[in-house]
Amino acid sequence: MKINIIGAGLAGVEAAWYLANNGVQVKLYEQKPVKYSPAHSSEGFAELVCSNSFRSNELSNAVGVLKAEMALFGSIVIEAARATEVPAGGALAVDRDLFSDYITKKIKAHENIEMIYGEVTAINPDELTIIASGPLTSDSLAKEIARVLGQDYFYFFDAAAPIISKESIDMNKVYLKSRYDKGEAAYLNCPMTRDEFFNFYDELIKAECAEQKEFEQNVFEGCMPIEVMAKRGMKTMLFGPLKPVGLETPDGTKPYAVVQLRQDNASASLYNLVGFQTHLKWPEQKRVFSLIPGLENVEIVRYGVMHRNSYINAPTLLTCANEYKENPNIMFAGQITGVEGYAESASSGILTAVQALRKLHGQEVIKFPHETAMGALNHYITHASAKNFQPMNVTFGIMKDLDYKAPKKEKKQIYANRALETMEEFINESLK
Repeated sequence: MKINIIGAGLAGVEAAWYLANNGVQVKLYEQKPVKYSPAHSSEGFAELVCSNSFRSNELSNAVGVLKAEMALFGSIVIEAARATEVPAGGALAVDRDLFSDYITKKIKAHENIEMIYGEVTAINPDELTIIASGPLTSDSLAKEIARVLGQDYFYFFDAAAPIISKESIDMNKVYLKSRYDKGEAAYLNCPMTRDEFFNFYDELIKAECAEQKEFEQNVFEGCMPIEVMAKRGMKTMLFGPLKPVGLETPDGTKPYAVVQLRQDNASASLYNLVGFQTHLKWPEQKRVFSLIPGLENVEIVRYGVMHRNSYINAPTLLTCANEYKENPNIMFAGQITGVEGYAESASSGILTAVQALRKLHGQEVIKFPHETAMGALNHYITHASAKNFQPMNVTFGIMKDLDYKAPKKEKKQIYANRALETMEEFINESLK
């Protein structure tokens, strides 16, 4: 049994890992280090370009449920994340370099995975292939996918936040705390007075952005650049990444606004500015972010950047198995399908691999239960309105609704319990 997988990002490595562990000979194609996208810089697999956070660990959050479901399938991404975790309160954040190294070594060492380096420019329609090339698919491969599908990609623009050195932070002005003291105190908090916030806001909305083409105005709402957010009004920031609620200073003072810094590597020498995705010119990032208390002498080791995220019109093109409807040999996984987020992309790789394995064994593909996080996300991308299709994070709102009403907090727990019980039953009864 053989399969081709294009792309060694989060979805690609998950698909390769699952299939290889089930006896399939995998050819895993990766263009790095022969060629890099505008946002990638490391040779390693599963490189995290934007944040280093996989978001909430809590089962009261749908992404926490999704990660728990992934673990039931032996997810290499969740395994690597747990092994390289850094403090982040109630979230799962990782040292991005150690995370990538962990996965790269595991994938390269697997006897059933053959690595093939270089850009893929042609897809064989007669060979079972999973396209997991991600939102930064190279131009040549994008053209080939468009040719195979007979239509162009959709796209939005995404942005990454700056990473700064800890030694450049004035530790006398910041304090360690997680919001509402939830979980371990894991964030460095930069408190702002009203005057400091207004000054920062005024300079931010006046700051010069890197040159953009007209079509680059299509920004994903879930990863909006901080300067775009600011131009929608200062309250947008105060209810967003600069929200001060639950972040009182050690002496009990309530700041007017707070900028949070999250640990970015295991040695705690690097931090990223939470929610500060940006497309400002690099000198402007240095100038404006130096106005944040505690960051007056900030050293930015990786500046924020913006890049194109491409995805296909999944509702018109894909079956529930992430197969191309016109040729089931061609399958898709990851963010290119229209899921949004690290965990979502990786889980898509698992789901597609499960379906590919069934096909290789001559079995029919099978729908993942709508009650589960993985199944709900897959149902969304294959059943959403094709006309207004937008990338989607996992939420309880896309899961199959309950047959009865319950208080909000209790309802989340019911959704979580139902999802995990249903997934365990699905694996034991339908996938064995």
